[in-house]
Amino acid sequence: MKELKESKDGKEKKIKKSSKTPLLLRGFLDVLPENDKYWRKFRDVTEKILDDYSYGKISVPILEQTNLFKRTIGEHTDIVSKEMFTFEDRGGDSVTMRPEITAGIARSYVTHGMLNRSRPVKLYSSGPVFRYDRPQAGRFRQFNQLSIEVFGDESPVADAEVIFISYLICKKLGLDVIIQINSLGNTESRQEYITILKEYFRSKRRLLCDDCKARLTKNTLRLLDCKEEQCRELAKAAPQLVDHLDEESKDHFVSVLEHLDESEVPYELNPHIVRGLDYYNRTAFEIVPATKEGEESERSPSQNAIGGGGRYDELIEIIGGRETPAIGMAFGIERVVQLLKEQQKNQPSKKNLDVFLAQLGEEATKHSFTLFETLRESGIKVRANFSKDGLKQQLEIADRLGAVFTVILGQKELLDGTIIIRDMENGIQEVVDSAKISDELKKRLKKGK
Repeated sequence: MKELKESKDGKEKKIKKSSKTPLLLRGFLDVLPENDKYWRKFRDVTEKILDDYSYGKISVPILEQTNLFKRTIGEHTDIVSKEMFTFEDRGGDSVTMRPEITAGIARSYVTHGMLNRSRPVKLYSSGPVFRYDRPQAGRFRQFNQLSIEVFGDESPVADAEVIFISYLICKKLGLDVIIQINSLGNTESRQEYITILKEYFRSKRRLLCDDCKARLTKNTLRLLDCKEEQCRELAKAAPQLVDHLDEESKDHFVSVLEHLDESEVPYELNPHIVRGLDYYNRTAFEIVPATKEGEESERSPSQNAIGGGGRYDELIEIIGGRETPAIGMAFGIERVVQLLKEQQKNQPSKKNLDVFLAQLGEEATKHSFTLFETLRESGIKVRANFSKDGLKQQLEIADRLGAVFTVILGQKELLDGTIIIRDMENGIQEVVDSAKISDELKKRLKKGK
């Protein structure tokens, strides 16, 4: 604490001021400039693919009525019972910061009469979501999702399309992943299976963690996806849902898998994929990093997954719309970014900047803005630090940024109408006509590729 003196009416008064800097809230993340490139890469890749496949971008509010999430996600899910940021607004209404995006898109679909549009209606949205969860690797209390949705298509082809696009995004990003997939069946067959599952776990109740003891009666399917080791071992020997599917769901599931086979999408059947939201039915899947042969992940799929989704044919009816089959998925962007960063560590470094502009002297610095813009407008990836005037400092920056060439402009070059091009790999310098600088650099950059 620091003490300050304030003069008022000739009297001095001691004021205490805290010197402690406010801390970042636990479970929240600052995205620094050096990490933003991964976020931009993800956004550029996904938006291009989704636009090519005719998905329209939609933005929905971060704040929604609490009842929307209770009705859709489920009263007894961990998300609703433990993790939502819910409060009463000044009008006395209970509102919640969205814990996922699909419910908000579904609400918007009904609100704006999209049920009357030509089917299927294909949408995507991205942005922050909020869950008061225990922070750990890849899991934050504010995190970002990309949500992809198809409304009004009940065919297995729609399921396969969403899964294929999800895999295509990962492939385009250079991520080695595999789809883990399961079928939850229809409402009736799932309820029959839940009864069987309860009987299996009741005899083992004393071995369950506290959360799973509560799930036994309130959210039984989540027993299959617990993160605790003792519960995971019990789940391995549990009856499998796929053995209790109704015939229609079996046929639907087989058709989805056939489409994936034809599209060469790598997948594994995983009977423990159940997802954490009540609105899912039939197809459920998660996207996890591929493991090497003979290697087994120590984490459960839900801990390891960078994305997942499934079919939710009853969601629109739950919120007051008419019967509308639907399928969707979401990527956890922070987890994708982390995987991108891990992958880059294992790859040889490469030049990621075309040109660094170095200027020497006051007159050259005055001209450097114009030169920088000339290079940028010509499509050359260029960087500069206009406040530096020492050549050694600027060359060190160019080297650190991975520039292929450094363009050097000084007082002599200004008078002569020339510019120096320095090859950063071998240090060779050459004087060229300043009027031809863009063409000369493009020619050299093309030759070096």
